[in-house]
Amino acid sequence: MSTKDVIYELRTKNGLSQDDLAEKVFVTRQAVSRWETGETVPNTETLKLLSKLFNVSINTLLGSPQKLVCQCCGMPLEDSILGHNKDGSLNEEYCQWCYADGTYTYSDMDDLIEVCVPHMEAQGFTAEQARAYMKEMLPKLDYWKRYEELGDGGQFEAFKKKLIEEINDLHVEGMPRLEKLNALVGSYVNLAYRLPSGASVKFLDDHTTYLGNQLEPEFGGERCFGVLANMDFILICTYGEDGADPELVLYKKR
Repeated sequence: MSTKDVIYELRTKNGLSQDDLAEKVFVTRQAVSRWETGETVPNTETLKLLSKLFNVSINTLLGSPQKLVCQCCGMPLEDSILGHNKDGSLNEEYCQWCYADGTYTYSDMDDLIEVCVPHMEAQGFTAEQARAYMKEMLPKLDYWKRYEELGDGGQFEAFKKKLIEEINDLHVEGMPRLEKLNALVGSYVNLAYRLPSGASVKFLDDHTTYLGNQLEPEFGGERCFGVLANMDFILICTYGEDGADPELVLYKKR
């Protein structure tokens, strides 16, 4: 689709008149009309406003001239999985699992590889093939090439370490010791709440990034544990294979 068609479709899909859209992005109705007839295209600043308004990338607004991939994990990017900057705008260089609200969530390439391997195995790779591919591909991506510049000096890792200590200090009965927390968002958040029957529990915001993990019982058994947390709370979910409703325990941090 061309830019004019994209803007027209987004405007009408969202129930906006040309006047409405003009007001929201600080232009005249005539400017919107010219975009939709193809006479002109929005300037860079207006494209940013349109991107934030419609929650689509500038690449999409321009008719998707580029094939975007996450510059941290290499995943092909679509608007629905783009990361967000601190101001809420979309970041077209990273997925929401590698870049959350202005924070890069990975500082160790090996950790990222171990997170990605199971997903690649589901696509037909062997674990060995997946690791070999990732080890060759990741160093070519912008984030890892510029890690010394883009990294936060270990602040996020220090926060995760502290959070892991807080979770382990809860001494939840039957839960094995937590070693790692990964970024979870959207449908991945619900992995911690998916029952053996296939039903899932809706509790958190699909568009917010949390830190979490799913743990199998240390000494076997039917109970499993899902952990989700951010700066304000720790949520422990336990569930079994009998299809019973999960047990949720919310620990307020402040």
